[in-house]
Parts: sequence; C-alpha cells; structure tokens
Amino acid sequence: MNIELLREYCIQKPAVTEEFPFDQDTLVFKVLGKMFALASLRKWEEGQAAINLKCDPEKAEELRSDYESIKPGFHMSKKHWNTVELFHGELSTEFIQELIDESYRLVVKGMTKKQQAALKTYQ
Repeated sequence: MNIELLREYCIQKPAVTEEFPFDQDTLVFKVLGKMFALASLRKWEEGQAAINLKCDPEKAEELRSDYESIKPGFHMSKKHWNTVELFHGELSTEFIQELIDESYRLVVKGMTKKQQAALKTYQ
C-alpha cells in the first residue's frame, strides 16, 4: 500500500477530512473532527511507511503479540493506539484496510448521539 492508496481509502469514508494540524509532516485523517488515522509523510518518503490507528485495548495487545509490524502507538496513548508499520510487507492491504475500518468505527462509536446522527447525513 502506498500513501496515495492509503489516502484514497481513508478519504472515501463518510465525513472524513485530511489535515496537517501538528506540522507539515503529519497527515491526519479525521471523522467529524476526531482523529482516526495519522501518518508521517517524511517516514513514508524514507521507506519507513507507518500509520497510527485507534484500536480496542485488548485487541491492540493481541495484535502486537501476533505481528512484528504492529507496535504501541508512537506519540499516542499506548493503550488505545497502534503504530502499524507497512514497510516490512508482513501485512496484507486487506488486513490494513480492516485495521483502518476498525479505527474509524471506534472513533464513531465514541461520539455523542448527536454527532452520530449528523454522520448519517453523509451516508
């Protein structure tokens, strides 16, 4: 998966925006203003492609023990975020997309009922 495929996959989800809120390097995907995916463009250019994704804490631990490419979230809450390294080739595109989908779902699940109702207008 390259950065353009990652971008296209994330941006096609309902109510998603892309921003650089921290610096010119960190691309952040948000659903209704809430982060669900982050990627350092510099690291992608250096051949160290990775993405930070939200994850259920128990599942996060399980994934980290099962895959060398999944680590505690870099500069994020280690309990709720994973850094998924794509440069090893260990993870399939489909599996990465599943992890992105799960991150998106978890962020939506944590929204208020009013925000969730607003999201339905995008679908």
